[in-house]
Amino acid sequence: MALAASNGARIYFETAGAGQPIIFVHEFAGDYRTWDDQMRFFARGWKVVTMSARGYPMSDAPTDEVLYGQEFFTNDIISVLDAADIAKAHVVGLSMGAYAALMVAIKHPDRVLSVVAAGGGSGSPLATRATFQAEARATAAHFDASGRINASAMGMGPTRIQLKNKDPIGWQRFVDQLTEHDAYAAAKTLRKVQAGRASLYELEAELKALECPTLLMVGDEDEPCLDVNLWMKRLMPVADLVLLPGSGHAINLEEPGLFNMLVEQFLARVDSGRWRRRDPSARAGLSTLTSVSSARPT
Repeated sequence: MALAASNGARIYFETAGAGQPIIFVHEFAGDYRTWDDQMRFFARGWKVVTMSARGYPMSDAPTDEVLYGQEFFTNDIISVLDAADIAKAHVVGLSMGAYAALMVAIKHPDRVLSVVAAGGGSGSPLATRATFQAEARATAAHFDASGRINASAMGMGPTRIQLKNKDPIGWQRFVDQLTEHDAYAAAKTLRKVQAGRASLYELEAELKALECPTLLMVGDEDEPCLDVNLWMKRLMPVADLVLLPGSGHAINLEEPGLFNMLVEQFLARVDSGRWRRRDPSARAGLSTLTSVSSARPT
């Protein structure tokens, strides 16, 4: 059992394999087990790490709410890398973990080889941000009052029903694991991380300045995250974007084979030096007609 000391909590993590390091960072409704399919696949050629954020199974769940928040979550990732004796890693995150992966790249660029941000951006659209924050706080209050998480109801949401339809066994495993989460810690995470973090749209300057290779991934039925990922693709000169067809939020669970293949191809490009920044000629707004007419001989 490996634990990393980090700002008032011990963070659980597991490692496997050897090679270039990858750390997998889970979503709000996940934990270190969320990445089982990826850990088995990538341990064949990389050193892989999976962790549970503070408040999640096997990690400490501080009772003081002041010990929760995005800064703590970001620093917990660095603490795990330190405890695993990893200087730099590919950081792969889903949803809340995707946001955290981007924050690690922004705050600690010297520790990051690349970022894979999958299903990132929930709660970022400014037009619906107040509603998202209010719903997060209301759900947190319900968790505190009831002392439990209604995992089955969460699993039936509009961006998670895709997993149930594709893989009912995997969906049930997701629900069973979510049922084991500490409802009081989840409430603190909802208030301090989900509702408390900045919108990605408020981090425009930081995202635009990122220099590490980045792969954005999103399901085409993950409606809350579609627009922000298109915006990040247009904004970030270092970002590639992959849209998974017929997929919702938890794309690593829904389509593990496709997810693994796409991430492996991206990491192989980075590790072999074949990854390239976007050519400035491919800037947004340059139409194909303009390109053709400008290239026409006179």
